[in-house]
Amino acid sequence: MSVIGKVDSLWRYPVKSMGGEGLEEAFIGFSGVYGDRLFAFKSSASPKGFPYLTGREQKEMLLYRPRFRHPEKAARPANLTEAESMAPGITPLFAERADLVVDVETPSGEVLAVDDPRLIRMLGERIGDKHALTLLRSERALTDCRPVSLFALQSARRLGDEIGAAIDKRRFRANIYMDLGSAAAFVEDSFVGRTLRIGSKAVIAILERDPRCKMITLDPDTAEPNPEVLRKVVEAHDGKAGVYGAVLVEGTVRRGDEIELLNSSPPAAGVIEPSETSG
Repeated sequence: MSVIGKVDSLWRYPVKSMGGEGLEEAFIGFSGVYGDRLFAFKSSASPKGFPYLTGREQKEMLLYRPRFRHPEKAARPANLTEAESMAPGITPLFAERADLVVDVETPSGEVLAVDDPRLIRMLGERIGDKHALTLLRSERALTDCRPVSLFALQSARRLGDEIGAAIDKRRFRANIYMDLGSAAAFVEDSFVGRTLRIGSKAVIAILERDPRCKMITLDPDTAEPNPEVLRKVVEAHDGKAGVYGAVLVEGTVRRGDEIELLNSSPPAAGVIEPSETSG
């Protein structure tokens, strides 16, 4: 085991493709960060395999700011302490629906409940009548691939150097941003097939590199696109930036927590080594 860095920041996204919220601590469960991507908007014009409306179709979604109405109840499962005290460790329960209500601040500053029909009408603007929208709610994070996403600050800085402009890490919409000290950019690629302990308890198996799309071209504060960001990721980094993981041991993670590499075995067969992809 070796300490390789620390948690720079923690983020969750209560509504898929809308703005995120930074957290001082987060409960990382088998289904992902507690409260992450609890809601999403389904579009009738999207593929059945990926039925969501996202910033790819409506970039202004990033300018909507969702927040839990009862943040203290959305911080962690209510029975977490009791569940953790039961050997060998009981999976805690999600809160009741009434405790995880989400309100959304629109770009104009109006605050609406996430299920307010006016919010659907706003989101439907500029995307045409073919997108009939409905609200989805899930107790499992409605993530694209895996429950937890991780990204190193060093990789964001490297990409900024490559395109000649500073890059806001929030473009990559990770749950855990890692400060890996003096490590090389994109070193997280080498974690695939290995496991990390973050904080005193949570253990995450790193399963795959994160394939990127148009979302990383969008400025998180203005939604204005910079296509050069995605172009560079495709040209120099095999179209991937950051990694996805699955939670093996649930636990609470805090800003500043140490990150340990628990094993040093080589990546699984078929995983591309970082020397071949970092450009």
